[in-house]
Amino acid sequence: MSTNRPKLEMDAIDRSMLRLLQDDGAVSNAALGEKLSLSVTPCWRRRKHLEDEGVITGYQANIDRRAVGLNLLAFVHLRFNVHSDKTADNFEAVIRGRPEVLSCHKITGDADYILQVVTADLDAYGEFVERVLRRQPGIASIQSSLALREVKFSSRVPIPDA
Repeated sequence: MSTNRPKLEMDAIDRSMLRLLQDDGAVSNAALGEKLSLSVTPCWRRRKHLEDEGVITGYQANIDRRAVGLNLLAFVHLRFNVHSDKTADNFEAVIRGRPEVLSCHKITGDADYILQVVTADLDAYGEFVERVLRRQPGIASIQSSLALREVKFSSRVPIPDA
């Protein structure tokens, strides 16, 4: 299943709106319109259009994981010895339901998937590996890399000018 979708035609105002919303997703339409030199209604329409078209997929607060006790960040490379659609679908369904998995990507190279996982500590991570990952059928190897220091973290997408 391809996730490529046609690129939505956006003008400079749409692009500026996206940049501003990445800075503050809770900004009111009035304040956003003021920054974009738009009245409230056209600002709301543009924002709604970007939401309806799937360009804006949601709004959330950015939280420092360490401030809520999630001190360990692991990058997990998984390799499967069974490559069937059913195995992949089942694995992906399990992973989608795990709150400690921040991201999961099917990749090329030596591994089949890479996961970004946060837990309180090494013991909690070990428990996640044993109770979740090792119980998934078809996994041949699990290789973990633990983050020693976070140099950069962002969920912001660079918005091209045109």
